[in-house]
Amino acid sequence: MMKNNLMLERPALNLSPIYSEDPSLKEQWGAYLSLKEEEFSALSVRQAHCHLVSEANWLNRKDARSCVQLGVKAKIGDICYIDFGQAYLNEAGFQHFGVILSFCNGKAFVVPMTSNPATYKMAYDPVECPNGRRHLMRIGLIEGMKKESVLFLNDCKYINTARIIDVKATIPENSALFRHIVNRVKECLML
Repeated sequence: MMKNNLMLERPALNLSPIYSEDPSLKEQWGAYLSLKEEEFSALSVRQAHCHLVSEANWLNRKDARSCVQLGVKAKIGDICYIDFGQAYLNEAGFQHFGVILSFCNGKAFVVPMTSNPATYKMAYDPVECPNGRRHLMRIGLIEGMKKESVLFLNDCKYINTARIIDVKATIPENSALFRHIVNRVKECLML
């Protein structure tokens, strides 16, 4: 049904009980499906892949309280591959790396990141790019990663750790870089 070896079977939906309570829902459901079909047909293969992978992740992970239930153990400072889900314009969405800054009540406070060279070039750096964008923070090449990375400081948020797919690297919690990240996040949040 879909490209990139992602096969989704359409489950049999029995919406009859819902429709009998509110017949207008059948029309609304049909309109929604038509809109989704239009949206997906306009996506590139890459975009469609991101949407479908995220949808499959949500279906498989939505009932998990944490990543531990899924066999993933994450800690503060870990750089994780995360499914952030659908996003609005100018938000980090779908599958991205992110660094964990803290945990609170079963959720992780994460800062999304990218290795996009154009974004890296635009990021503020006191020496190399003093006029760069302050909401972007260069963290360089972290051991365990393949490319230099930049943080989206203005996209930090709490997530259910079930969104964490895998742990890829770590920035030690007691390191100068980790403390610098925390300070930059605080600075960004308080502007």
